[in-house]
Amino acid sequence: MSLYEKLANEIAKSIRDGVLRVGDKLPSVRDACASRGVSPSTVFQAYYLLEARGLIRARPRSGYYVNSRSESLPPEPETSCPDGESTDLAISERIFDILDSVRNRDVTPLGSAFPSPLLFPLPRLAQAMSAHLKHQDPLATMEDLSPGNPGLRRQIALRYLIAGINVPASDIVVTNGALEALNLCLQAVAQPGDTVIVEAPTFYGALQALERQGLKALEVPTHPRTGVDLGAMEAAIKRHAPKACWLMTQFQNPLGSLMPEEKKRQLVDLLARHGIALIEDDVYGELYFGAVRPVPAKAFDQQGLVLHCSSFSKCLAPGYRIGWAAAGRYTQRVQRLKLSSTLSASSPAQGAIAEYLEQGGYDRHLRRLRETLQAQQDLMANAIARAFPAGTRVTRPQGGFFLWIEMPAAVDALALHKQALARGISVAPGPIFSASGQFGNALRLNYGHPWDAAQADAIRALGEMARAACSQAAQPR
Repeated sequence: MSLYEKLANEIAKSIRDGVLRVGDKLPSVRDACASRGVSPSTVFQAYYLLEARGLIRARPRSGYYVNSRSESLPPEPETSCPDGESTDLAISERIFDILDSVRNRDVTPLGSAFPSPLLFPLPRLAQAMSAHLKHQDPLATMEDLSPGNPGLRRQIALRYLIAGINVPASDIVVTNGALEALNLCLQAVAQPGDTVIVEAPTFYGALQALERQGLKALEVPTHPRTGVDLGAMEAAIKRHAPKACWLMTQFQNPLGSLMPEEKKRQLVDLLARHGIALIEDDVYGELYFGAVRPVPAKAFDQQGLVLHCSSFSKCLAPGYRIGWAAAGRYTQRVQRLKLSSTLSASSPAQGAIAEYLEQGGYDRHLRRLRETLQAQQDLMANAIARAFPAGTRVTRPQGGFFLWIEMPAAVDALALHKQALARGISVAPGPIFSASGQFGNALRLNYGHPWDAAQADAIRALGEMARAACSQAAQPR
């Protein structure tokens, strides 16, 4: 057991024994370091773990407090159990059919992959776009061709620097959203027929990308709180010799898992020993609920094997489609693939975001966004606890905007999806997140939209459908 797990267990015992009561404030990170003789990283990881268990809750700019609602929430799901075999993919048609349902604005968008656009500073972005276009040198548009707008790449490099990661602007390739960055990185490190490790469950976009490029998916067990099982991953590497991994180490879609810092270091070391590239999908990294932003696996990369991909779509500018790849030793290959495919991301959109970042205010926006998302998660999680049948399990993410729900085995998520859509509610059923069609009783729900009567009614309706399925299965035949 690691040091942070021991610390977390000691605090958990204090909560169970009543030494720490509901509403009590935990020691600050500095005080905990001094009294326990441990590093700030150990304290943060212990607090993150306790928060994931539902025992404590961070209050922005205040600290961590014993949570009053932990006992009423359903338990978390267990670690997934894929079969350990690589899989040829044929999943895109099912995904397209399901995702078409979330485009209708009259549907309650619990199945959406985006937070509400009402949470973003769109007027300020429009002003930044106008300011950029007014003083733009027409010849400078040529500079926005791959690898991208120099000012934007400099601002992205500064964001890395603030997080304590040295990524030169020259290593950054601007793309049409993170999904293009991820696809380009996949092309750069793998060839048709190769095997790529993914989480179980995993982001359906990763499965579509692998299918499109003729690659095989190798699913590895994944815990909803701490991410992939490194022991299982090492065994899979030795057996299948994969060429790459596509992982979300921070607030994974759909689980919301956050890999602890030491585990990220171990992951990078493991892959470096085998010379395997890591495509790190980190589009939710800015949406953390704790006091300090967790660092991605890229922070521990010494050999240039981590291709870190992110975007502004989930945290600032949906619709602008501006992402990037910090591709390490593969930077030139990714840049050339970009040039030979889509040539450049939108020049006005690149300039507008660069202008906005230079003006300041981005971190203030992020603080408000994180506070809103955390409050909405609480509301949805508690509504699920009231509405869904006994035996339901729900994740407790420390960031992002997704909840993963595992219902009793009697509930068919695909059938529930169809029922819900007929009542004007979209959900994302579990099987679209699996190469092998697992998670037939699971849903991913989006809490990134303002909590209102429609959201509350939708959760109640989903709970009724799930309960009805359980009751029907219990009837004698």
